[in-house]
Amino acid sequence: MKIRLPLFALVVGLASPLVNAQMLQPGLWELTTSNMQVDGKPLPDMGFMLGQLKNLPPEQRAMMEGVLAKQGITVAGNGVRSCLTPEQVKTDDIPLQDPQSGCTQKITDRSGNVWKFQFSCPKAQGTGEATFLSDREFTTKVNGTFNASGVQQQGSMNTRAVWLGNDCGTVKPRS
Repeated sequence: MKIRLPLFALVVGLASPLVNAQMLQPGLWELTTSNMQVDGKPLPDMGFMLGQLKNLPPEQRAMMEGVLAKQGITVAGNGVRSCLTPEQVKTDDIPLQDPQSGCTQKITDRSGNVWKFQFSCPKAQGTGEATFLSDREFTTKVNGTFNASGVQQQGSMNTRAVWLGNDCGTVKPRS
């Protein structure tokens, strides 16, 4: 479990800074990850990690969900959910990541619906590619290094983001 929770946080952080505001709908988005690897070894999929979160003692689960909620993320469905306001999708910086995370991203190439990017976080950095399938769906592939447990490791993963609708319900947008 030691590597899974930091990796879960890494998944949330890496999946997020990749999108073009003009290409997306405001509202509720669900992000799922697949094909996660650390140092060439496959990790359990998002469903397994969400199951692990659900199996935590109630107070630990509430603490984890509270931390994520403060970042504008809710664990639900097949992944994590985030709410984007109309104002947020009009900018070039979609705030799916925590503004206080210390992460930055730079788009290095825009070719049609495919964007290449670099990202840097306090404990992770790397490159990736986002493919916008429509204004309601995009995928990403990310490769990088991270140091979640005091040891430098190589990691990769794929993410799929799907728009669920205009109404964010109880999921609060990030400020």
